[in-house]
Amino acid sequence: MKRVNRNPNDDAEKLSDLDSRNNFSRDSDKKLGFTLIQLMGLFLLCLMLFSVLFSVSVVLRDPPSDGVVEASKSVLFQANQSEGLNQDFSDSVELPRDQLLGGLLTAGFDERSCLSRYMSGINGKGLSGKPSSYLISRLRKYEALHKECGPHTESYNRTVKELSSGHFSGSSSCKYVVWVSFSGLGNRILTLASAFLYALLTNRVLLVDPGVDMRDLFCEPFPDVSWFLPPDFPLATKMLNLNQQSSQCYGKMLKDNSITNSAVPSYVYLHLVHDYDDQDKLFFCDEDQRYLQKIPWLIMKTDNYFIPSLYLMPSFEYELNDLFPKKDTIFHFLGRYLLHPTNKVWGLITRYYKAYLAKADERLGIQIRVFDTDPGPFQHVLDQILSCTLKENLLPDVQRHQDTVSSSEKQKLKAVLMTSLSSGYFEKVRDMYWEYPTVTGEVVGIYQPSHEGYQQTEKHMHNQKALAEMYLLSLTDALVTSSWSTFGYVAQGLGGLKPWILYKPENRTAPDLPCRRAMSMEPCFHAPPFYDCKAKRGTDTGELVPHVRHCEDMSWGLKVVDSKGYS
Repeated sequence: MKRVNRNPNDDAEKLSDLDSRNNFSRDSDKKLGFTLIQLMGLFLLCLMLFSVLFSVSVVLRDPPSDGVVEASKSVLFQANQSEGLNQDFSDSVELPRDQLLGGLLTAGFDERSCLSRYMSGINGKGLSGKPSSYLISRLRKYEALHKECGPHTESYNRTVKELSSGHFSGSSSCKYVVWVSFSGLGNRILTLASAFLYALLTNRVLLVDPGVDMRDLFCEPFPDVSWFLPPDFPLATKMLNLNQQSSQCYGKMLKDNSITNSAVPSYVYLHLVHDYDDQDKLFFCDEDQRYLQKIPWLIMKTDNYFIPSLYLMPSFEYELNDLFPKKDTIFHFLGRYLLHPTNKVWGLITRYYKAYLAKADERLGIQIRVFDTDPGPFQHVLDQILSCTLKENLLPDVQRHQDTVSSSEKQKLKAVLMTSLSSGYFEKVRDMYWEYPTVTGEVVGIYQPSHEGYQQTEKHMHNQKALAEMYLLSLTDALVTSSWSTFGYVAQGLGGLKPWILYKPENRTAPDLPCRRAMSMEPCFHAPPFYDCKAKRGTDTGELVPHVRHCEDMSWGLKVVDSKGYS
């Protein structure tokens, strides 16, 4: 048998050759796998880019629709923490609603300069209803007009020059309504919304007299150009002294028969204060509006929320219906659009809310305003508050003759925010819920941010606290307000709440019916005209249309209601 001698080197070469072939095969398979994965990834990336570009093109092509708010239920808003107010917020705050409030607000502002603008939904308090797409488009058009005609623009400088000379050429397309800072804070807020809506309806630019503290209370609402009247405005000093006897007062001009179509004055003063007369009230007639439309500058002084009477004017009626299909959302939407508290005020709001209200299961606001020469507190007012809140099941009753401790591990917590110039009502209600258990087992906490004693309209910190308390009341789930109080009107409007209104006591006696639910969240116009412009005679303006009714708390006042939801 012949033995074959094998060379070990030959075996090594064969093994090496086999390994090389195997490695080549594995490398080929791996490269092929990577190529397929890369192709699939590239395809998915292209698909995602196409989807984003398509979405952007749709947004840029069309104005925001009523459905835009549904597109984003949760927005992550970043707020860097460095100093001052920013320490009140976490690094990353998840907003449960669209930070642009369904398109009501516009993007592009410096977020840190006015934290409240995009963080007003931090507590879950979004809008009550959706703004119409037409309102959103009109706000964007107004912002463009304000940018073109606002302070220190070329158009503004030209019209101011004509105003100084007293000669109106009519060359500028920009016309203005100047809001004069007047009366208490609640009145100013309501009249500011009224003046803005009038500007929107008449294609004018609203300019705001900053007064003593408006800059300390509110951020700029419009992008790029300020809404505050510059200090070098030619009528800055004179307009503060205009009154019903001034020759430029529209009512006075009507009395003196000094109006002619041939000579158009450069400005007219509109006296819409509560003491205005029958001639001043003709402002609410279409015929007079046709003349006023020619005037480049309207100087407006008012302490009235006059929007209900705009609904009675045929020239504005259809536009208002398109802007606000749900009619009782006017101040709610305009207030949330225009009125953004400054960082100083926002700090007061957020610190208090987090400390006392945020962890509660339910929040109730009670706003107390007593129109009496004595400071109080008054027992009949306290009795009325308790009667209303207990009867309407807003607060639980207490067990005065039995001390019990709830065995429930999880007790419902109700936080009650009270606002009043006096601390007496707060102390009485707080002590009641401290000394006695509730019949429901709920734990009730009573809180009051301040008690200033008396109204101090010209004091900066007083008004900052007042604005903070209005806003805090608006964040509650249910609200009780006092008759005639513009403070309460602002809170209910900002919060989108239909409050329970405490009837005004007479002769220091609580009324048999302590309160009633409001027909709508809209404020009351305290001094409306009672005049039929077409018939040129007196009439009950609260009976002309179904959506303008007499107020619950002031029988001669007018308020807008949504006739579809109220009968």
